[in-house]
Amino acid sequence: MSSSHVTGSFQLMKSLNRSVILNTIRQYGQISRADIAKKTKLTPPTVTNIVGELLEAGLVRESEVGESKGGRKPILLTIASKHSFIIGLDVGGHHVRAILTDLNAEIEIQQTVELPSRLDKEILLQNLVSIIGKLLAETSIPKEKLLGIGVGMHGIVNYQKGVSVFAPNFNLTDIPIKEHLEDHFSLPTYVENDARALALGEAWFGNGRDIDNVICINVGTGIGAGIILNHELFHGENGIAGEFGHMIVDLNGKKCTCGSYGCLQTIASGGMLREHALKEIALGRKTKIIEKVGAQTDLITGSLIHQCALEGDNLSIQVLEETGRYLGVGVTNLINLMNPNRIIIGGGVSKAGDFILEPIREVVKHRALTPKARETEIVISKLGEYGTVIGAITLVLKNIFSPHVS
Repeated sequence: MSSSHVTGSFQLMKSLNRSVILNTIRQYGQISRADIAKKTKLTPPTVTNIVGELLEAGLVRESEVGESKGGRKPILLTIASKHSFIIGLDVGGHHVRAILTDLNAEIEIQQTVELPSRLDKEILLQNLVSIIGKLLAETSIPKEKLLGIGVGMHGIVNYQKGVSVFAPNFNLTDIPIKEHLEDHFSLPTYVENDARALALGEAWFGNGRDIDNVICINVGTGIGAGIILNHELFHGENGIAGEFGHMIVDLNGKKCTCGSYGCLQTIASGGMLREHALKEIALGRKTKIIEKVGAQTDLITGSLIHQCALEGDNLSIQVLEETGRYLGVGVTNLINLMNPNRIIIGGGVSKAGDFILEPIREVVKHRALTPKARETEIVISKLGEYGTVIGAITLVLKNIFSPHVS
């Protein structure tokens, strides 16, 4: 083996050990050198040397003194969260949410902009550059303290190339997001499908922490799922794993944006709430929805339906429960197929809380395959409307704290 190869292997092992130690400190919040060695199975001298480098670099700091187990009280280590910062974008069907956070994903500043109704690739990319520019103009953080940009993008994404393969809400294909943002800002950029970004965010900072196998369902304009198996995002052979909204539930159903018929999202997405309500209103149903909007039915949104449900409106409650039951059928299929520890529901529709959750749980309780499967935990996203954008931040953090080496 050549000396350069030995040096390269040594450097790789050292950088992997550094990431393992960093991630251990991040996960435990505060931890001693001795406990890091126990948790990571690295030798105490290796831990001491690498911690020394991390302290010198300012990535880690010594905090308070821990409890003694005999002998000197250990000094606890913690991540120096303000050492570096990350930019995250959530590119939805109508808006882009952008945040700048520290290493603990604590938000420093944020922006939300509405996208123009007519978009081509160039206009979309200009809008992404513009919103990042606005974030940077608001902060005094120097450029060298920025670690990277993460993007959660709706639709089908080639995460390796950082390309939006198909964005159905814009009807655009092959958008080179990574290349464009890296050229413009000279920062490493990571692009992922929004549901997978949401799953990663929940796994690191939300209701998926410390859970081996979790599926996170993003129910908004469309429906997607992020699948985490053994703490790793699952992409599938062609990167389309998790296209949950395109699970076909009715062979003779409505045409979907994907060109197929009877996909789950043609009956259970956020946009369908409005359609279900309009259909019932046309049949003469009395409802608070009409009291609020009058003849302006274009003002009917999922949010308004939820508001009316909270006020006891029977039609609104029925529409939300119906959507929950349809989602419950899809969730039952996912449980029978993947058997996760937990299902997390995120996206706009998740704001309806128990109006949606209870019918999902009810269907699963009666239809999942085994008694244990029927008890699969189903919870609402902890990160809420920030789920995808915190997930986008996590794409960058993952590369620093736990790089995947093949």
